[in-house]
Amino acid sequence: MDEQLIAWGVREAVRDNAVVVTSELVTNALTHSASDWIVCEVRSTDGVLRIEVEDQNRGPTLPVPGRPGPDDQGGRGLLLVAELSSDWGTADIPHRSGRIVWAELATDADEPVPP
Repeated sequence: MDEQLIAWGVREAVRDNAVVVTSELVTNALTHSASDWIVCEVRSTDGVLRIEVEDQNRGPTLPVPGRPGPDDQGGRGLLLVAELSSDWGTADIPHRSGRIVWAELATDADEPVPP
């Protein structure tokens, strides 16, 4: 993924954030969707890097940020996604079972990048 982002001219800080966001979205899909397969798509247009992870929408609930306690081992994935992205959300796939969880990161050089 990093090589493609470099080829697209995405700044290092945005690339680093994109790798974390992608990892969290894919991990959540594998862990919580009860899907036999998932699909990850990344594209860059008009100063925005969009990451989409499609699953079969077999999980019992929609993805929402957790409220982990200080000693909890998990539950921080979507909190990281929300912090590192300019926007994120979910969408059902029309005409079939499935869901996309997506995140967008600004790639413009003058846009601030979250820490």
